[in-house]
Amino acid sequence: MAELPSGLLEACVVVGAPSDKLRDIYQLHQQSKLDELPLLESEVLQVHAPPFVSKETNSSQSIGPAFSRVQRRRSFIKKKRRDRAPEVLPNGETTNRTEASSATEDISVPKDLDLIALPQLCFPGGLQLASEQREDSYHFLVFTDLFGNRTHGVVVQYYRAVQACQDGVVQNGHRWNSKSRLYTPFAVCVISKFPYYNALRDCLSCLLVQLRPARQTDIEETIKEFSAKLSLVPLPPPGRLHVCFSLRPIQVVLPSREDPDSPVIDIDLHLPFLCFTHATLLQVLSCLLQEQRLVFFSADWARLTLVAESLLLYLQPLSWQQPYVPVLSRGMLDFLMAPTAFLMGCHISHFEEVAAETEELILVNIDDGIIQSSWSETIDLPAIPLAAAESFMSRAECLQLHYDLELCHLGVGTDANAMRCHRRDWQTRLNTQIRNITLELVVNIFRGVQDFLNHEHRVFNSEEFLRTREPADQAFYKKVLDTHIFHSFLRDRLNRKRDTFSCMEHNTRNHAHRNAMTEFPRRPLMSELSRTGYRSYTSPHDRLSKRLGASLPNLDQSANDTLTAISSSRPASLRKMTPDIGLKSPQKVVKVFRLPEFPPPLAYHYVQNYYSDMVASLGKAINATPPDESALLARYHYLRGLVNTVSNRRLDALEDFQSLYKTDSDIFPSQMVKSLVESLPEAERLQADRRPELKRLISRLKRDQERERARHDNGHEEGAVKRFQLPKKYMQLEEFVKCIQESGIVKDQGTIHRLFDALTVGHQKQVGPELFRVFYTIWKETEAEAQEVCLPASVLEHIEPSECVFKLSSSVKTSRGVGKIAMTQRRLFLLTDGRPGYVEVAQYRDLEEVKVSSAPFLLLRISSLKLRVRGRKEAFEANLKTETELWNLMVKEMWAGRNMADQHKDPQYMQQALTNALLMDAVVGSLQSSKAIYAASKLAHFDRIKMEVPMMVPKTTAETLKHKINPSLELAAPQAVDVLLYTPGQLWVSVSGGKVMVFDASSWSLTHTCHVGNARLNCMLGVDNDQVWMGSEDSVIYIISMVAMVCNRQLTEHRAEVTGLALDIDKYSQKVAYSCSAEGSVMVWDVSTLQVKRHFRLSCDRLQSVSSCNGTLWCCSRDGIMEVWRNGSVKHRLNLPEQHRGSTAMFSSMLLLPEREELWSVCVDSGEVCIWKIKDTNKPLHRVALQDCTGCYCMIKVKKQVWVGGVGRSSTKGKIYILDTECHQVLKELHGHNDKVTALCSAEDRYVLSGAGKQDGKIAIWKVE
Repeated sequence: MAELPSGLLEACVVVGAPSDKLRDIYQLHQQSKLDELPLLESEVLQVHAPPFVSKETNSSQSIGPAFSRVQRRRSFIKKKRRDRAPEVLPNGETTNRTEASSATEDISVPKDLDLIALPQLCFPGGLQLASEQREDSYHFLVFTDLFGNRTHGVVVQYYRAVQACQDGVVQNGHRWNSKSRLYTPFAVCVISKFPYYNALRDCLSCLLVQLRPARQTDIEETIKEFSAKLSLVPLPPPGRLHVCFSLRPIQVVLPSREDPDSPVIDIDLHLPFLCFTHATLLQVLSCLLQEQRLVFFSADWARLTLVAESLLLYLQPLSWQQPYVPVLSRGMLDFLMAPTAFLMGCHISHFEEVAAETEELILVNIDDGIIQSSWSETIDLPAIPLAAAESFMSRAECLQLHYDLELCHLGVGTDANAMRCHRRDWQTRLNTQIRNITLELVVNIFRGVQDFLNHEHRVFNSEEFLRTREPADQAFYKKVLDTHIFHSFLRDRLNRKRDTFSCMEHNTRNHAHRNAMTEFPRRPLMSELSRTGYRSYTSPHDRLSKRLGASLPNLDQSANDTLTAISSSRPASLRKMTPDIGLKSPQKVVKVFRLPEFPPPLAYHYVQNYYSDMVASLGKAINATPPDESALLARYHYLRGLVNTVSNRRLDALEDFQSLYKTDSDIFPSQMVKSLVESLPEAERLQADRRPELKRLISRLKRDQERERARHDNGHEEGAVKRFQLPKKYMQLEEFVKCIQESGIVKDQGTIHRLFDALTVGHQKQVGPELFRVFYTIWKETEAEAQEVCLPASVLEHIEPSECVFKLSSSVKTSRGVGKIAMTQRRLFLLTDGRPGYVEVAQYRDLEEVKVSSAPFLLLRISSLKLRVRGRKEAFEANLKTETELWNLMVKEMWAGRNMADQHKDPQYMQQALTNALLMDAVVGSLQSSKAIYAASKLAHFDRIKMEVPMMVPKTTAETLKHKINPSLELAAPQAVDVLLYTPGQLWVSVSGGKVMVFDASSWSLTHTCHVGNARLNCMLGVDNDQVWMGSEDSVIYIISMVAMVCNRQLTEHRAEVTGLALDIDKYSQKVAYSCSAEGSVMVWDVSTLQVKRHFRLSCDRLQSVSSCNGTLWCCSRDGIMEVWRNGSVKHRLNLPEQHRGSTAMFSSMLLLPEREELWSVCVDSGEVCIWKIKDTNKPLHRVALQDCTGCYCMIKVKKQVWVGGVGRSSTKGKIYILDTECHQVLKELHGHNDKVTALCSAEDRYVLSGAGKQDGKIAIWKVE
């Protein structure tokens, strides 16, 4: 049977005093024999759990119409004597009393519901009878199962007169006097899978309105009807759609979660701010992060759960992993003896007892706002890092926590529902502000964690992370890094989970810092060391508008040379602002779907009619929603899918869930759909196969299951996180590569191989644990020393904000004075002794000669480093003594790297040279032998290239090439660039396995990375201001939103890999998109609705691209190019030129030039471009031979030029040929890549970008003449 969707109600349980006990006490009370009213043991009186009605036929395929996860159930037999003695009524008759809850029957309850502990949790202070009516009282429960899954309960205790509870006792007409009155409490507990505390409290309030006047005999039926109604309520899907229903006299609203990974928030998050000072609140959060044993105390049971839940929400997305029981009854205090970390709550009356009898507890008194430990009145635990705490406190001071201030200007409300709605809106705004500032706190505490993760080997380098924290904060981090809560958080970072933390961390990260972390070995920027303050931030909408208005950079300067400092002025007064200024994402409008009025909930046909009404009403909502509001459409389809599921309309449900691929695939309920498909009876399965969209859905589910199984069989473990540890045994090359990559020193395999050679000079090829430890320690010490370099302002003004000091010599005598030589990524300068001053030595690009010289000193000659600098007559000389040879190697490598970076317009050469120089330093320090310098020279990679091979780049290439980007910068080896796309202000790059990188076109810096599927992408298309379509090998077209940078829509109609995309306007002036797949299918899409308008299939060998021109389509396959009418009939076909037929040659790309009525084509195994007349395609009009070319892969038109990407014959390196469209001649031949050119795109006709295969993996940016 299908797994049913969770609804609002899991079960409703009524708890009270045993009626026989109650009767005995009542009689004693009447006779005035009781000095005081005793505490009674409570027991379960009623259990109501869905489904409440079922179809009369016992069909095994029928699903009980209610939202209920529960299928497996068990019996709960009340422990009462069935053979109770006959009782005597006041009028003398005898009867065998039938209990209201049918004691002799089994009560069927959900399998995972523990009713044994429930009575004492419903009455945590004991069941206390009263001699007068008392107020109703609410409190909240959290149940956790063995697997850590939580269920939530809302309990109301209400009092009824005992006379009214005792059937038959009131029959003989006695007049009651007030002294003989006795009241007993009952508890009604509604249990739900989700923490809808406010909503369920509202529901119980409505129930009490019905229960107060009800007779005892009607109470069970009333509660059963109430439970049955709640079981008909579907939960809203994640996103901006709430569900609302009417329980007279009020409207109850169920708020949705923000996204599938976010929790439901239906409580007042500001309660802890009312209970604690900001400093105390931070102490409590610090204790939670350090997984202490915490006990909360309050005189109010409700406050315990609400405050604990709020605090745990403050820590999101970190989630508490330890035992959690926010309400402990009197009989459960022994739980506090547990040896593990926990979070529990109990009544304030037990405070002294708990403090005296248990050790090492953190005691939090909610009522007085005090935190202390069981061993002293203070807390001796590390505090939250100071900078994060100060930022939090300054923002928290601005929160407006008092609703009364909101009401000052308003009149007295006369409509209860309107007043509740106003209050709810205020609370939602306040909750959002609190979520933002607490999320910022978490981000500030754990900022930069991902910089210390190695995703390939799933390793976290904790020691290196600790080194980057402030010394005063180290104790805090050492404790937190060992907790389960942090380990779970790390696992999500390694799995690249895109949650609220990763979004805010990315958005609030300093831009210069973001670049530096990807471009250079980890060192602080000089600008970072001399600056503090809030990070600059813009909302995604602002970012988009800036991008649309951003022009491309002036690439005549190096991109590195144009970096500007980020403004960091701190707001003068935060009090004048909203508390979460700079943190808010754009507020989206929330819609509320109102459920129909409840039917009589215990009659099957009424319930089915109710579901039909709900489906009809959702259908109206779907029809009234415009197609561009895809997120809202997705929520309506999801809700309708849920309703169709529980009302046994399985195929309609599957159709609704299939619609989620086109509207928002993030909320697709995989497990539920899988379960639904498995439960289809044979007849419905055959029907599904006849409906193409359902057939696609089912086959896709199968594929996903097979992929999941394969991952499982391969032992792909997403849970494990390792800490980096130094090796304990000798390592061969392969183990050494893995160890270095895990350590975070360097990822590039070529560099690691050279490092291995350096460390193993003169002995067998393996690195011992001791040598590695020394090398690693020296590397880290050098890094730490660089971080401690504190340059005075007079020096800082001479260097760029993005520069870092990577190496500082000891104090030496030089030809320009005495001081320390500092090495940055741009220059050498002298930091003079005494009063620190700045003396420029040389920028690397200005060096003309670097050599080791010797200077006379008394009777000795001391080796020194001699540098000749362009434009200076006198050489610079430094008596570096024993350091001379090392500095000679390092400076030469930096000089060679700078030259290569300038010639190839590729800043990565400089970054690589810097890494090589720092590795040389660590190698010399760790070997300490006569061979150390020789060993270090193994790492002089660019200096060796400079000596062995002339580095001259052809003049034409040098003049046209402006810059290079390396998308594989953070990877162990380069990856091929599969597709390039330029949209205003952005460059989209697809590399292997569905990874998409987005670069800001004003600085060519990486701004976003996302994964679309797991297969290679073949094509990309910018469809409008917010949509980029991507065709994948897995036959799906993925749609990315440019504003939100999320990929949550998919077009799944193709049956084979999608190879081409194109855009056009149809005859009705509507925008349409064309897509083609390898087996010959072409589909025409309505861009606004994402519906297929037409599709047809062509007979060909691998269809590769589709283009639209003058009312016809041109489709390129490997064996021919076809002109096709829009209805799919082939107008005519263009075959391979005669000389290529029968050979291995095949078309790789075609290009239409409508204004010249020409079609250009190239082949994979041919070095010529064929130019055809569109009206006469029997044979090519021209053939243009490309010199030294063995094959072409891509073509684009820019201005009056055609750029062709291919591969050279003599060197197998990538080449680009620029042809003139008018004279059909080659204008330029560009050499910019070490592998074939696989992708080309144009940026505003000012630049052309080219991407290459995996031997090169870089993107070159060329100026268009």
